[in-house]
Amino acid sequence: MAQARPGGTPTIHDVIGIGFGPSNVAMAIALSEHNAGPGAQPLRAQFFEQQPRFGWHRGMLIDDATMQVSFLKDLVTLRNPASDYSFLCYLKSRGRLIDFINHKSLFPLRIEFHDYFEWAAARVDDLVSYGHEVVGVMPVLRDGVVEHLDVTVRSAQGLAVHRARNLVLGTGLRPLMPDGVERSDRLWHTSELLGRVVAWEEPPPERVVVVGAGQSAAENVAYLHRRFPEAEICAVFSRYGYSPADDSGFANRIFDPEAVDAFYTAPESVKRRLMDYHGNTNYSVVDIDLIDDLYRQMYREKVLGTERLRFLNVSRLTDVKETEDDRVSATVTSLVTGEETRLDADVVVFATGYGPADPVGLLGEVADRCLRDDEGRVRVERDYRVATDDSLRCGIYLQGGTEHTHGITSSLLSNTAVRVGEILDSLLDRDPGPAPEGTRAVVDGTGRPAR
Repeated sequence: MAQARPGGTPTIHDVIGIGFGPSNVAMAIALSEHNAGPGAQPLRAQFFEQQPRFGWHRGMLIDDATMQVSFLKDLVTLRNPASDYSFLCYLKSRGRLIDFINHKSLFPLRIEFHDYFEWAAARVDDLVSYGHEVVGVMPVLRDGVVEHLDVTVRSAQGLAVHRARNLVLGTGLRPLMPDGVERSDRLWHTSELLGRVVAWEEPPPERVVVVGAGQSAAENVAYLHRRFPEAEICAVFSRYGYSPADDSGFANRIFDPEAVDAFYTAPESVKRRLMDYHGNTNYSVVDIDLIDDLYRQMYREKVLGTERLRFLNVSRLTDVKETEDDRVSATVTSLVTGEETRLDADVVVFATGYGPADPVGLLGEVADRCLRDDEGRVRVERDYRVATDDSLRCGIYLQGGTEHTHGITSSLLSNTAVRVGEILDSLLDRDPGPAPEGTRAVVDGTGRPAR
């Protein structure tokens, strides 16, 4: 891997990818397939991932949880149906292709799809450096124009600088907790569920409170109820009941590649309306089969007089604090009557969702050259490239953080294969060819490129 210490002159990469989740794995595959094509002008690429190995929502790989997206919306199929990086090729390699066909399901187990991601990532691991954290990006100027970006990366070997013509940012989502609540041994976010449960020491919990009304919340309730057969599991949400996800054929067209074009060109008022109309395809909704299973379990326990599954609906968690006896005191308030219910629990699990990382948070002073809209959001071109002022010649592409411009698919798997194909096309269209000999940063006394 070509690199230089701070102050040196690195080899220039056509693409540097930051993060190596599913989106940038798909990007690496697209680049590999392009480079292997007949007569292709290869693109030099390198990806950096701070995790020690590939991992995608490991804390929620519950053994019976299924994907909410068809296996055909894998990392490659919608871009290249002939790719040998497809989920079907993965099944063939694992000896399960016929078994999967006989299963007659479009929706694999989540843990199986994670194994597919790992299988695909391993096949392009020559393009990724794990255990490498990007800590900064600096502009490289020539005659007042930013022609390259220097990416500073920290690893066990120290700091190194890598130079790029283009960046592809795939830094993923960040777990969200309510204001004023910090994660601890007794206050969990769903993203860490399995690790916390595995590490739980005897005695088993007597009561667990789960806050939230979406898919992750319902899966947590079902899993904890099964995992701790003596514990009371209390679900708290402000709705009357879990709302089913709208996965009907017409509603799912919001995830079609063509829907991105429509959303991108729509007026802001229409964009807001579309998000309001179709948020129930993805946000705070639950698969109907899981809703039915939980209701049957609740009713069965009522009949048998062994109620362990409690639903505190039309309510909100209004206070939570850890107590001296190593437990948690949670206050749940009815939205109808204002009545407060105190729950003494061993754990409170927050299924409070995720938020995108600041899409340009790593860019430092380069971010000053990125254009924003009237609401302060980063402007993004149709090809997922951040709009910048004329002095920045490099491409900065976003895989996520583009919901305001490209719609609901910006952080979902549904459009990943198509999106990376569009980014690849843009990279090729904008490729300036080999860098002129002698191109280098103007460096000041600190070892950083000068402005």
